[in-house]
Amino acid sequence: MFILFAVVAIAAACSKNELENAEIDGATFSASDWSIINEVLNLDSTPFNYANPDLPEHYLGEAAEESDNTPENNQITNMGATLGRVLFYDRNLSANNRVSCASCHEQRAAFSDNRRFSRGLNGEQTRRNSMGLINARYYENEAFFWDERAATLEEQVLLPIQDHVEMGMELADLEVKLQELPHYQVLFDNAFGSRTVTSDRIAKALAQFIRSIVATNSKFDRALVAAGSPEVDEQMPLLSTLTAQERLGQDIFFRGRNGATCGYCHGTPMNINDEAKNNGLELEYEDNGKGEITGKVSDNAKFKVPSLRNVANTAPYMHDGRFETLMDVVNHYSDNVQAHPSLNFRLTTLDDSEDGEGPVMRLNLNQTEKEALVAFLHTLTDEDILTDEKYSNPFRERGNGRN
Repeated sequence: MFILFAVVAIAAACSKNELENAEIDGATFSASDWSIINEVLNLDSTPFNYANPDLPEHYLGEAAEESDNTPENNQITNMGATLGRVLFYDRNLSANNRVSCASCHEQRAAFSDNRRFSRGLNGEQTRRNSMGLINARYYENEAFFWDERAATLEEQVLLPIQDHVEMGMELADLEVKLQELPHYQVLFDNAFGSRTVTSDRIAKALAQFIRSIVATNSKFDRALVAAGSPEVDEQMPLLSTLTAQERLGQDIFFRGRNGATCGYCHGTPMNINDEAKNNGLELEYEDNGKGEITGKVSDNAKFKVPSLRNVANTAPYMHDGRFETLMDVVNHYSDNVQAHPSLNFRLTTLDDSEDGEGPVMRLNLNQTEKEALVAFLHTLTDEDILTDEKYSNPFRERGNGRN
């Protein structure tokens, strides 16, 4: 009786033609499938456009094309990313049904965590600050996590699920758990052609959803479009639609001071870099980052460089969340960079063809310049992505994706 009532209710809201022909990447929901989905999820019969978003010109150039890490065997599809969105917000992915991916990667925080360290399934803290996920699609070398231990995004998304602090779930148990949920049978069928839940499919769907999270409508993006999408590098002209203060910040960011620039390590239109780097936080680190994975002394205290898109929303900053504000970050690069043995050459007087140790190179900004640089960093904020429904919690029980 309940299912019959649900079908009637849906038919009242949608035309029969829309219901029977709700195509997602070539798959069609039957009326019975749709009633199952609609009991649990607040989804439209036609999915959001994840596969072919409308990107500005500077996201379509050579830099973006070369950086895109989407593998041939896991192209983004609307239904695949829709499944990924559901998985991303589902607490069932944790052993005690208390934690989802979104617990540590909240949309309002630009898919990071505004706590210094995230809380896992039993309330324990993670070792490092949660890195934002925006523009993850454009790390050419992939190599995810602060220490770059995951070779691909598909590998990365499964590791927190299995981590005993974060989500504490065995993948075999997760497959059985999700297979028993009718709405997942429907979603996996439409995403992958059968109702079978596998870890590989979970990884692919989550990766598709995360790769779809691309920030393209910041003030900086709009200014680039208005300027004819000039190449994003240190020679880029100052953008006329920014304020005078923001243009000063842009000049510092891309052209630098005293030989040091921000753009070297946060370049391309996606503000991303593909190599783990040391940025001189300390002379001695308790956490050796990439060096703990590779065992190489030369990799000690090197960490992945995150995208700066929506950086104003992702505080606190650095792998250990030591800086509470953007001004704290700017003060570090201006005045406090330390001469660690692994310090990136861009923060020294050396160039990339030289060996040895060169003196530390700091920005040495005055207060006006510091405030201008912070103002420019705020222009990288895409407000839409913080509230866009296509990236939001799809469960009818709205709290499902959060602690």
